[in-house]
Amino acid sequence: MSCVETIQAYAFRSLGFGERLLPKGEYTLCEHFTLIGSGMIWNVYFGVLALLTGFFLAVALAVGKSSANPMWRKPAEWFIFVFRGSPLFIQFFFAYACFLSLKGVSGFFDPFTSAWLGALIVLFCNTAAYSGEIFYGALLSIPKGDIEAADAYGMTGWTRFRRITFPTMMRLAWPAYTNEAIFLFHATTLVFFSGFPAWRQKGDALYYASYFADKTFNPFVPYPILAFYFILLTLVIISIFGFVNRRLNKHLPQERRSKTKLKLNLIR
Repeated sequence: MSCVETIQAYAFRSLGFGERLLPKGEYTLCEHFTLIGSGMIWNVYFGVLALLTGFFLAVALAVGKSSANPMWRKPAEWFIFVFRGSPLFIQFFFAYACFLSLKGVSGFFDPFTSAWLGALIVLFCNTAAYSGEIFYGALLSIPKGDIEAADAYGMTGWTRFRRITFPTMMRLAWPAYTNEAIFLFHATTLVFFSGFPAWRQKGDALYYASYFADKTFNPFVPYPILAFYFILLTLVIISIFGFVNRRLNKHLPQERRSKTKLKLNLIR
């Protein structure tokens, strides 16, 4: 099978299209790149959806945690504490066990035991908790002069939050939020090695990399390819978030503009 035929057969295998059987016998470099790249579709799916939906919950958690009303503050504090205080891998197993138990009660919960929904919910909650703490720190760092100036102009409530508080919070939190986004995409590799099964071998990038490593007894080919894909993905994220960061800081003098810096999370 030529490389072009391999791409046609396996490019979308992780979504259920193309060859159903995984390659056997000689494993070419093209098969490595194609199947691992196919699995990256799932990693991008989990990362993008969890990041987009988790952003809104994170803002709500930050505002809730900064509230003087205990009815809003305490739930936000406990949500952030639980999901930041427990390992993500354990959250996957616990969520899968809960969804599996609920599945026996009602058929409504059947999709929740699948990775495409159940694991996505876990990632959504996890990134919302971490991002919420980042946004909360940014809220506390907003200069008092900005708030006082808004009060002097007669801005209160939603108008002040929309025009002053929220933009300033985003500007201050964005470099740290960029690192959270990068780590979230890296954390998607845990999905199919947690409790959520890979149905019909339709796994993510790490699933296929492990398949090649097990079959060839050579981890020095598939895992560097996997790392290469994630490095490319990280560069894309940095580029997109860097563009947004420049837009958020365009009104500031050059020397006061915050820059996006990559900070590696060694442990979570």
